[in-house]
Amino acid sequence: MTLEKFRYDDDIVKKFIAATMIWAIVGMLVGVIIAIQLFYRPFNFDLPWLTFGRLRPLHTNAVIFAFCLNGVFAGIYHSSQRLLKTRMYSDILSRIHFWGWQLIIVLAAVTLPLGLSTSKEYAELEWPIAILIALIWVIFAINYFLTIAVRREKILYVSIWFYIATIISVALLHIVNHISLPVSFIKSYSVFSGVRDALVQWWYGHNAVAFVLTTPFLGLGYYYVPKLVNRPIYSYRLSIIHFWSLIFIYMWAGPHHLQYTALPEWIQSLGVVFSVMLIAPSWGGAINFILTIKSAWNEVKSNPSTKFLLAGAIFYLCATLEGPILSFKSVNRVLHYTDWIIGHVHVGALGWNGYILFAMLYWLVPNLYKTELYSKKLANLHFWISLIGILVYVIPMYIAGLMLGLMRESVTDGVLTYPNFMEIMDKFIPYYFFRAIGGTLYLLGTVVGAFVIYKTIKIAGKVPDTLAEANSFSKIEHNKTSFGSVQKAAENLGLVMGMLTLIAVSIGGIVQILPILINHSTEEKIATLKPYTPLEIEGRDIYIREGCNNCHSQMIRTFKEEEMRYGPYSRAGEFEYDFPHLWGSKTTGPDLQKLGKKYGDIWHYKHMEDPLSMTPKSTMPKYDWLLRDKLDTSYTSDKIKVMAKLGVPYSNEDIENANENLKKQAEKIASGIQEQGVNVDKSSEIIALISYLQRLGIDGREAVDAQKKNDGEKK
Repeated sequence: MTLEKFRYDDDIVKKFIAATMIWAIVGMLVGVIIAIQLFYRPFNFDLPWLTFGRLRPLHTNAVIFAFCLNGVFAGIYHSSQRLLKTRMYSDILSRIHFWGWQLIIVLAAVTLPLGLSTSKEYAELEWPIAILIALIWVIFAINYFLTIAVRREKILYVSIWFYIATIISVALLHIVNHISLPVSFIKSYSVFSGVRDALVQWWYGHNAVAFVLTTPFLGLGYYYVPKLVNRPIYSYRLSIIHFWSLIFIYMWAGPHHLQYTALPEWIQSLGVVFSVMLIAPSWGGAINFILTIKSAWNEVKSNPSTKFLLAGAIFYLCATLEGPILSFKSVNRVLHYTDWIIGHVHVGALGWNGYILFAMLYWLVPNLYKTELYSKKLANLHFWISLIGILVYVIPMYIAGLMLGLMRESVTDGVLTYPNFMEIMDKFIPYYFFRAIGGTLYLLGTVVGAFVIYKTIKIAGKVPDTLAEANSFSKIEHNKTSFGSVQKAAENLGLVMGMLTLIAVSIGGIVQILPILINHSTEEKIATLKPYTPLEIEGRDIYIREGCNNCHSQMIRTFKEEEMRYGPYSRAGEFEYDFPHLWGSKTTGPDLQKLGKKYGDIWHYKHMEDPLSMTPKSTMPKYDWLLRDKLDTSYTSDKIKVMAKLGVPYSNEDIENANENLKKQAEKIASGIQEQGVNVDKSSEIIALISYLQRLGIDGREAVDAQKKNDGEKK
């Protein structure tokens, strides 16, 4: 073996570090804005692109895919080159990955406020951007696996395992959940509907948390924890058990987001079982980190990186215990769809993900630029400000969530104690105020951290790529034969690792999703169910565009108090023509699943014009532009055509006469409103939205009434 000298590609790491801090501030800033909007409605500015419904998905995408993933890419590019003892396979592919990913983020920042959204949680970006994500991810994967193939280090350290699992699993999740049929360049419909779409979406949504916000961070932890404390990992054997058990179990747990819904009971139960099983591997990894850090306790006191690291591991313990507990039905019925869930996800995002990245950056930047950190005092200030921010944010959300869960279930003398849902929500304004304060403190800490990192880099100036040397055992063997045994064994080990990972993460999805995709007999058919009219489809698309599903659910769960408030519980068959489903994940307003015909058209018109006129103390923004803007019907027939391809029973005549039928229904609604003294344009968007809202739950309600009548006749 000969000793070879080479340079790591540090420039790509530096690029991702800069992007991480920029997008961190942007993502947190949008989060603070929407937090204020929840208790102070004028902060929506009465502008379509600045409402809560449109900005909320921008916030989640910016934090997850811009801040967190840019930080992950920085850590992966830095640690992998050193663990594999080689420069990345292709500098060109690395830069395409970087600039392509920033382009995706910019496109998200433009399209989401414009209302170009699929409505699917963490997967809101429309089909051209989704394809671009897949292409950039494939480029990243090719570069990464080719780097593994030409590595100088034979053994793949456990961090590499977690990175491989991330690359393979994210690709699988993204592709399956984004299968759709385009209507135009800016609009598509999921190929899955109703219950099937909900199952696929939360298989994706839960595992986006698993393989975007967990496995890569664990990989970073296994590399940077020993580096920060200058100690080996506490138990390497535990890390092996941790890896295989985690990636296998995680893929089964998604259905715990759908307790008490129209999802088949056996899938819900399976989600609970595997969610509880997740505690063991999750805590195993966190304890492995904590015991490694504990062995260098003095470092925690003096080193800001180690403070962030220890706190991040503790927050991970909390989040991974809380998730399985929330899967229990008795807990889920009280806390799901409440602010407790918001607190829970921010313990993970701010405490676990944010802190691991800040710990990494405070160690990585000085080492990369070969200088001292600009100010440990400011870095420590960042830690304490952000820690206070997390607590001020999370604790009120836990209290508000528990209050909401108990109040909406409260029954006095056989009737709901709080029949008006908005009467409940009005009591949470103070808690939302503290939420905004906590988010602002975390944002302030992030700005301080960005300043420290910026000054550290500026003082260091330009620093050349790190010079390294390693034994070139693989190249010597490769020179002997094109399929040298050592090189071949090394490459096959990476390939085998990838294949075993793919098998492990695929099993859960196949067992849960495939039966419900190929067998519809488990769904209770609704004989009265009719496809949406062209006008109702346009109204539904406006509902999606405005992000109404971010505050309103469309799923009445199977317990008495919810039926008392909203009507008969939701049945699977009611959603057969819903592409995609709109069940929601948080109720900041009442559930809308059985809303149809509860109020007159004029009520909906005035409610969208000014919510306060119909619902005093509401924090819902105005949607008065819907009264002014003309409905675009240029793609209406194309939408019906795509729906027909997806299995909705539209005839050729329905497709050909789509626009004419739309106009007739719009004229009828508009004339009814005009008869009540309100001048409304029949071609305005509000007419389409009203048609959709008045349709909600009608078919299901008719089916229940027919069943009751039939049962009565039998008696």
